Parts: sequence; C-alpha cells; structure tokens
Amino acid sequence: MLTVIVEAGDAADRLPALLGALTSAAVDGLVREVLIVGGGPPELLAVLREETGAELSASLHQAATEARSERLLLLPASIRLKPGWLVALGEHLRGGGGEALMPGLGGGFLNRPFGVLTQRERALAHPDFKRLGRALRGRTLRVA
Repeated sequence: MLTVIVEAGDAADRLPALLGALTSAAVDGLVREVLIVGGGPPELLAVLREETGAELSASLHQAATEARSERLLLLPASIRLKPGWLVALGEHLRGGGGEALMPGLGGGFLNRPFGVLTQRERALAHPDFKRLGRALRGRTLRVA
C-alpha cells in the first residue's frame, strides 16, 4: 500500500479531479492515505478533506515523516493521470518494481507533469519535488 503525497502548489483548483482519480486506487487497496502539501483556498481544502479523507501537511518533509506507508507516490496537483495508470502502477508494484517516474498528461514535451514513486528515505533525503525527480531520472514507469 502507498501513501500519496499531493503537492498543491499553484494548482489547488485541480485537486478535486486528482483526488477523484485517487479514490479508485484507495478502493482497490493500492492507496492507504493521501496527504496534501501546500496551499489552496481553506474552504476548498476543508471540503476535500471531508469528502476524501485526505489530510494536510505543511511540507513535503513533514508529509514524508508522517506517512503511514514506507512507499510513497508524490504527485503535483497539476498532473492528469493517464488512462490505465492504476493497472500499470499495480502491476509495477506487484512485480517488485522499485522507484520510478510516472509521467502524466498535459504540458509540452519538456514541461510534462510527472509523479514520483519512491521510498520514504529518498523523499526525506530530497525534500524538494523537482530534485527528487532529477535523482530518479531514467527510471520511468510507463502507464499508457
């Protein structure tokens, strides 16, 4: 099971769609908990917490420290998950797959949002989303 850490950043308005997509992963038993890092309108965050059970964290470091799972999936709120992402991620994990980048939809070739599948220790060692992505460059999980 995974803890998903969502970095809201400038895309808090995209949180409802992403959290909706993560609901199916929770139902399938792949996602244990969701932690939201960053800002957003307090009213929106309160509603999302009530409807999804997601919790808030002040920073990526705090979220990684508080996570109930050792394996983390870090996602920017701006990501649009590819069709079939849940099946591909489940197969990757069941096959013993390790750390990986998970490309999303949208953006240009050089500005495509991505998720990071990693262990807690790596997230704590690189508590910056972009630095963590660079540390894992070349280990891409294809989800489509």
